[in-house]
Amino acid sequence: MTPDSLAMVKIRARKVCRVFNIRNTRGAKEGLSVLERFDLDVNEGEFMSLLGPSGCGKSTFLNILAGLDKFDSGKITVDGEPLQEQSFNRGIVFQGYALLPWRTVIQNLEVGLEIRHIEKKERRKIARHYLELVGLAAFENQYPHQLSGGMRQRVAIARVLAYHPDLLLMDEPFAALDAQTRENLQIELLRIWETDKKTILFVTHSIDEAILMSDRVAFMSSRPGHIREIISIDLPRPRTEDIRNSAEFASIRKNLWSMLQAEAQQIQSYGGYL
Repeated sequence: MTPDSLAMVKIRARKVCRVFNIRNTRGAKEGLSVLERFDLDVNEGEFMSLLGPSGCGKSTFLNILAGLDKFDSGKITVDGEPLQEQSFNRGIVFQGYALLPWRTVIQNLEVGLEIRHIEKKERRKIARHYLELVGLAAFENQYPHQLSGGMRQRVAIARVLAYHPDLLLMDEPFAALDAQTRENLQIELLRIWETDKKTILFVTHSIDEAILMSDRVAFMSSRPGHIREIISIDLPRPRTEDIRNSAEFASIRKNLWSMLQAEAQQIQSYGGYL
C-alpha cells in the first residue's frame, strides 16, 4: 500500500495538537501539551498498533478518533472526509468490558443493532453469527457476571463487530487479563481480523503484543506525543504463538525495546512528566 494514496488511507492525521488545562503544583492553571505535530496514516484493512511510553498520548488520539475527545488544531480525515464526532462506522473496545449487567450476552450484542433500528429477527441472527465467531454460541443466555474475564472481553469485541463498523479502535483491550487468556485472545482477534480485514488501530504497552498483531507499529515519543518512527512488521501471516521464538521477532523486539529505553531516559532527564 502507498501511504500517500488517499484512496488507500483509512485514517490520516496531520499536525494534530491536543492541550489539556491542568493545575500545577502551585495550584495555577497551565496548558499540558499531550499531542503535538502528530502525523499518522493508517491504511485500509491494516492492523496498526500505537506503542510508546506511558502518558505519550496513545489513548488520547484513540479517544479523539472515537469522538470521545476533541483536538485543538490540525486535521484528521477518515475515508478522506473530516472526522465526525458521531459515526456508526467506528467501533471501540476498552480495557473494561462495558457490558450491561442486566442484559444477557446476546442482548448485549444487540445494543448497537437496536440503535440502528435493525428488525428483531435480523438482530438476533447477526448477534448469533458474531457469538459463534468468538466461540461463545453456547453462552448467549448467560449474564456478564456468569462469564470469565476473557469471555466478557470476547463479548465486548463481538458486540462491536456485530454492528459492522469499518474501523475498529482498541484501547489495551487485553491489559487486565491473565497472561494465558491474553495470549489466547490475541490469536483469537487475529483469526477474526483475517476473516474480514477491518482496519484496526490498537493501543498497547506490550512490545510482544504489538509485534505479534500488527502490520506496522507506530512508535510514539514521550509527551508531547508525536510519531517518532513507523516500523513495518514483515512476519508471515497467519501468525501463531510460535512466531515469538523466531530470530526475526527477537530482532524487532530488541529494536523497539531500545527505543522505549531511550524515551524512558529522556523522561528521567526532564525529571518526569509533570
